[in-house]
Amino acid sequence: MFNDLRVSAFLAARSIQRGGRGRNAMYIIIIALVLTNMIFLPSVIMGAMNSYYVQMIDYISSDVVIKPQEDVRYIDDVEALLATVNRVPGVVRASARYPMAGSIDFEDKTVAMKIDSFDPRDETEVTLFHKNIKDGDFLGSGDRDQILVGNLVAGSKDDAGEFYASLGGATVGDSVVVRYANGVVREYRIKGIFTTKSYQADYMVFVTKDEMDAVTGPGGARATEVLVKTISNEDAPLVKKRILEFGVGEDVKTWEDALPDVVSESIESFAIINMISVLGGLVIAVVLIFIMTTIKTFNNRKQIGILKAIGLKKSIIINSYVMQVIFICLIGSIVGSIIIGTMVLYFTTYPIEFPDGNVSPIVTWAMIIENTALLFISSAIAGFIPAWRVTNEGILEA
Repeated sequence: MFNDLRVSAFLAARSIQRGGRGRNAMYIIIIALVLTNMIFLPSVIMGAMNSYYVQMIDYISSDVVIKPQEDVRYIDDVEALLATVNRVPGVVRASARYPMAGSIDFEDKTVAMKIDSFDPRDETEVTLFHKNIKDGDFLGSGDRDQILVGNLVAGSKDDAGEFYASLGGATVGDSVVVRYANGVVREYRIKGIFTTKSYQADYMVFVTKDEMDAVTGPGGARATEVLVKTISNEDAPLVKKRILEFGVGEDVKTWEDALPDVVSESIESFAIINMISVLGGLVIAVVLIFIMTTIKTFNNRKQIGILKAIGLKKSIIINSYVMQVIFICLIGSIVGSIIIGTMVLYFTTYPIEFPDGNVSPIVTWAMIIENTALLFISSAIAGFIPAWRVTNEGILEA
């Protein structure tokens, strides 16, 4: 059997040498582009999902989020909870959020939304809002009569095409009127406007906990969640376990557990898109290899008949064509991997600017190996079929 394979390899090498450099180069480039297409789109989708996860951790839930138990609206004794959580090994800091429903008036615009509050000293160690101030400044401890506004809430003078109701171009220094759900009306000066490129985060507004206490009465602010920053987000499951071991009875979730159901459904949709992209690339590769091998075997029918006449087994002839296909796929895969590596390097340096954040493609070795293996198997089958059909012809007919 080993000698048969050596003969097949010799015939394949001679056929490739006689096939013409230009034609072989064209086949190699097409295979390289097919592999690039199979990997690049899924890598961009993975990059987009990773960007969303980063935004979720940096602005919405941090690494671990603690919420009230089911059927309970608020966290009882949040100060004691913060003191407990901040003692847990692996925790950098915990920050409580104290929201209240209300509306914001600016000139002739009114936006109904939730007004959140926090302790700025805690928040700067847990989220990154303070690092993404577009105009103005972040809230400081003890700030009163000032508000921090998201870019989508501030809006623009020309509000055409905006997805959300906005204040129509409010800027730093402008005064807005906030009407809280408990009937309190307060006038605030916009101290800062932040932009994170997260639709969810940029449609938020904040005041300090001191201000919320003034609105609700001393100590009246009620927390609905506590965000916990860990030393590394990979430690989130371990920190969650430790928090529960410290006797915390509230609902404790990692950022992954806290992902909305709509995100999980979106991930499934993206997985389907990835599958379609890979299958589309495989179909192109199979059709190309099939046509290439069919043309080659048809032009070499006489040569195949002579090889059979002198006693060569059909399996040797078939294997020689399969080896040609595998060789072309091997070189094409190497070239394709180089193209993919170059593209990833470029888009890592210059990320793709999407409306909801900058995205860099994410390519793993597992992705490359899996797609390359699929390409090899599909191409080998596509090369085998036409070679098998021609070698089954009678010698005189060939």
